[in-house]
Amino acid sequence: MKIHPTAIVDSTAEIMADVEIGPYCIVGPQVRIGQGCVLESHVHIQRWTTIGEVCRFYSFGSIGSDPQDLKYKGEVSHLHIGRGNVFREFVTVNRGTEGGGGLTAVGDYNLFMAYSHVAHDSRVGNDVIMANAATLAGHVLVEDHSTIGAFSAVHQFCRVGPHAFIGGFSVITRDALPYIKTVGDRSEAKTFGINTIGLQRKGISESSIEELKQVYRVLFRSKLNTRDALQHARQEKWTAPEVEVLLRFIETATRGFIR
Repeated sequence: MKIHPTAIVDSTAEIMADVEIGPYCIVGPQVRIGQGCVLESHVHIQRWTTIGEVCRFYSFGSIGSDPQDLKYKGEVSHLHIGRGNVFREFVTVNRGTEGGGGLTAVGDYNLFMAYSHVAHDSRVGNDVIMANAATLAGHVLVEDHSTIGAFSAVHQFCRVGPHAFIGGFSVITRDALPYIKTVGDRSEAKTFGINTIGLQRKGISESSIEELKQVYRVLFRSKLNTRDALQHARQEKWTAPEVEVLLRFIETATRGFIR
């Protein structure tokens, strides 16, 4: 371990091998930091936070802070962070609340750019990008490989599907569909087709992308209502597993979804 003499590390914190803790960092009680993590300077890792291996925290991050929820009364709650994540400057991540199961969870290999925020009881999957000042309200689910653009906000209890792309300065108050580009403010938010370039970069096959484009046209460009469009789409014989993910996501939406 390499701990700067100005850093403050609680005696109950569990620090694994090869961790670097820079100047003026604070590590709170009952924190666990996995092997190979780096805290640059002025990073505050707060109580009941568990961090996986090889994560990097840039200056002035506040990780594992109390949930910003008036119902929270100081009860034990947790933040679990996976491996290989990068948290840039001034990122904030809150722990969970009793009403949300007491847990905020972050998966593996995510990038949280400067000033982004993950609120209480949210779940962030793997390989997610949250651009500068992107914000998740409480109880948000962000699935694998999705991107949330700069200065965008996701309303509480919404879902962001796998491989979704949310454009910058958007306000998402309903579910954002997987594999699809979504841009806009609240009721004005709209979909703008399949996120073709993003899917290609992630190695999705061209045949799957083509089928996603076909089902997108059925669902959103055929002028059918949602029930009829889903029924029509279900009658087709799709081979791409991504199509089933998209259809199931729509069928399980409880807050509605952005069309």
